Amino acid sequence: MSKFVEALDSYKKVLTSLGVSFDAALLEKVTKGVGPAIYRPDSANVAVSDKEELARVKNNYLIKKLGMADGPNLDKAIAEVGEQLKSVKNKPRAVFYYLLAVKLGQQGFYK
Repeated sequence: MSKFVEALDSYKKVLTSLGVSFDAALLEKVTKGVGPAIYRPDSANVAVSDKEELARVKNNYLIKKLGMADGPNLDKAIAEVGEQLKSVKNKPRAVFYYLLAVKLGQQGFYK
């Protein structure tokens, strides 16, 4: 089994453990979009307690990648996803991004 498939399977388990029904094809596309960051210990997870990290998620993912306009709705969505993943010790970046894309209605970006 490839490292990508192993990572994807672990993300599916996280979402299942949270009781989140998910689109496996969309999760795979989001995971591919994260790129090699999923394999590096220092970038594989989102540190929700780090304000600079959350600013990077907002600027690099939501604004630059997805092309969203900056606004309080982005900060609110990031906070809500962080709360949704509260029970998960290491919050996988691909899962975090997946949940943000769904929450903000940006699934079409990956089609």
